[in-house]
Amino acid sequence: MGEITLRPYRPEDEPGVVAVWNRALSADRISAATWRARVLLDPNFDPALCLVAQADGVIRGFGLALTRQIAFFGDPPAPDQAWITALAVDPEVRRQGIGGQILRALLDLLRARGCRAVTVASYVPNYFAPGVDVEAYPQGVPFLERYGFTVISRPVGMFADLEGYTVPAGIQQTLERIRSTGIAIGPAEPRDILPTLGLIRRHFSWDWWREAQEVFRDLFCGDPRGVGLVVARQGERILGYAQHRGEHFGPFGVDPDHRGQGIGRALLAETLIGMTRQGFHCAWFLWTSEETARGVYAACGFQIRRRFAILRASLAGDRDAS
Repeated sequence: MGEITLRPYRPEDEPGVVAVWNRALSADRISAATWRARVLLDPNFDPALCLVAQADGVIRGFGLALTRQIAFFGDPPAPDQAWITALAVDPEVRRQGIGGQILRALLDLLRARGCRAVTVASYVPNYFAPGVDVEAYPQGVPFLERYGFTVISRPVGMFADLEGYTVPAGIQQTLERIRSTGIAIGPAEPRDILPTLGLIRRHFSWDWWREAQEVFRDLFCGDPRGVGLVVARQGERILGYAQHRGEHFGPFGVDPDHRGQGIGRALLAETLIGMTRQGFHCAWFLWTSEETARGVYAACGFQIRRRFAILRASLAGDRDAS
């Protein structure tokens, strides 16, 4: 292999980058369409922060970093924060320092732009995984730690088999108890659009608001096949909601004033039943805390499928770090 050179991404790099991605990140393979939709069409994508490692005219690795120069819905821009959402080296040429070369160059670029911190890999909305899959890529965390990253959380991804799914007896009792108090749990109606989005705006994130808005649009303005949204309603007030798109479950949330009553479990179970009626055979999601996994999700039949580590590094100088 000849000398490695680093340069910014070019349009003609797409086939080579996607090929390296799929060889190196085998637990998270993508298509060219996914690359275009979630990278090239992201308003914060900057080719200068997508570094391609090339030798003898062949792409051998790449790294993708982003800064939020453009606001995301109601969230303000965050130009001093950065994310690295992908870094891959072709397995044929690993252990030759290419990954370190890419990462050091990305960190230098981010420092030069005034970024104070960089996170792997929880950039919203276009992350591919919430962090490093510690089982699929066991060298990922030690590699990043050598460059000053520390683990800040360890989310888990979960999976539920919906073949023959029935609501667990304990959850069914919870559903009946909740309904006996005058709380209705069932599919959303058009009248629920504004109060549900209001609940999300008050208590959750703009990313969740965007997700719910898109599902409502499909349900009541477009093609409702493959999506669903369930609400907990008391009179005209929405106390919680849960949604899915295809086999992907979530997000879901409950008004903080009404937590601890089992509404979350009831919403989750009702959504899974709805998914079985639509013909889905499984449900999955990538991100929750292990504490929540052991509680709400396990009670409804989910099992941990993947484990991640989210890492962060300070990019501040000595004066800022002191």
